[in-house]
Amino acid sequence: MPRFHLVKDRFFKEARQLRGVFDERFGDPRSTRADRFVWDYWHVPGQYTHLRTPGWEYFPEELYRRFHESLVLWGRRTLGCWDISPPWLSCYVEGCEQQLHSDVPHGPWAFVFSLTPNKRAFQGGETEILRPEVLDYWRNFAQAPDRERDSFTRRIEPRFNRLVVFDPRFPHGVTPVRGTHDPRLGRLVLHGWFTEPRPFVEGAHEDEVVSAVLDEGLEAAGEVLADLSPLHGVLSVRLKITKQGAVERIQVLANTLVRLEAPGSGESTALRRMTRLLRALSFGPAKGKTEVTLPLLFQ
Repeated sequence: MPRFHLVKDRFFKEARQLRGVFDERFGDPRSTRADRFVWDYWHVPGQYTHLRTPGWEYFPEELYRRFHESLVLWGRRTLGCWDISPPWLSCYVEGCEQQLHSDVPHGPWAFVFSLTPNKRAFQGGETEILRPEVLDYWRNFAQAPDRERDSFTRRIEPRFNRLVVFDPRFPHGVTPVRGTHDPRLGRLVLHGWFTEPRPFVEGAHEDEVVSAVLDEGLEAAGEVLADLSPLHGVLSVRLKITKQGAVERIQVLANTLVRLEAPGSGESTALRRMTRLLRALSFGPAKGKTEVTLPLLFQ
């Protein structure tokens, strides 16, 4: 089944240190220290309202580097994306929000990492994502159990140290924040996009060997899947390769495939065909096992 969003709680072991930098700078509301004056009040009428600043410049260099490396490694292992865009640090207080929008072509996955306190002093502030069935509304209309908001959107609360990753093609936003003007009590998140999708190899097999086998196999896959186009999205899988070079297991990590014509009628067939093709690959012998995170882009 498609997995259009992922949630990883307790993501970064130094999340409290990141949060501590923000709290220390706003600890004295009368302070005029220079590092308090780095925020842009971003307001696009009817669309975006919040405070933002470049996240990679806000925190001490070494602390940010460790966060960046943790997020990038997770993206390589889970999505097959090698890097992230320079993230924004955004703060939401009374009246801040993002109306529904989509992000194309920043990257195949968007992320939101929350530094928001779990004991929230505000209402709202959830990441809101339009549900897939709404984008194919009439196909599911008769079977829908209700017609209220939760049947149309998915809302994910900004819990502290929670990483939310989702397909940015889906209309999404941030529900309006109500209840506090204090930045220390508002919604605080780092957000951006995962970028540069390509295979990520860990183990005994040489990268060059894996790449050569994959290139040949994926060229054949194009012919196998040609009659199913047009598909759009990303299928990220993990190949577990034995020391003899056989593919012993294929794990679907993330799947955002949709068929642009006659939605819902070709994604599962593509997955079955691709799985059969990948299982037939042989990477040759090595001194040990290997795992490959493979992102397959359909455009």
